[in-house]
Amino acid sequence: MARGGEEQKKLPQAGDHHQRSAAPPPELPPREVLDTAGDLLRALAAPVRIALVLQLRESSRCVHELVDALGVPQPLVSQHLRILKAAGVVAGERSGREVMYRLVDHHLADIVVAAVTHAAEDLG
Repeated sequence: MARGGEEQKKLPQAGDHHQRSAAPPPELPPREVLDTAGDLLRALAAPVRIALVLQLRESSRCVHELVDALGVPQPLVSQHLRILKAAGVVAGERSGREVMYRLVDHHLADIVVAAVTHAAEDLG
């Protein structure tokens, strides 16, 4: 008998099998697609980059606008924009002396908004 009069739970033993559902397992995408999705999620996995995507979801912005909106140093914003650009998340287009950054695909903003919403629910 366990301490405090509680029954001791049976631990899984070798040879025990998980109960399986009747539904077949979902078909997975090809490995290349999974690798690319992993690369994309890693590119988004930094608070500054999440904030950049949130800023760019409505309209294109130049670096100084992003610096002002995020309240972080310009070199840090530029570094994170380079990472997002290399991952294909943002694109930069020169407009006079400035480069205007925009999201390449707005599905990415949906992913970020969903993650932020989920995090806020967990904290609230």
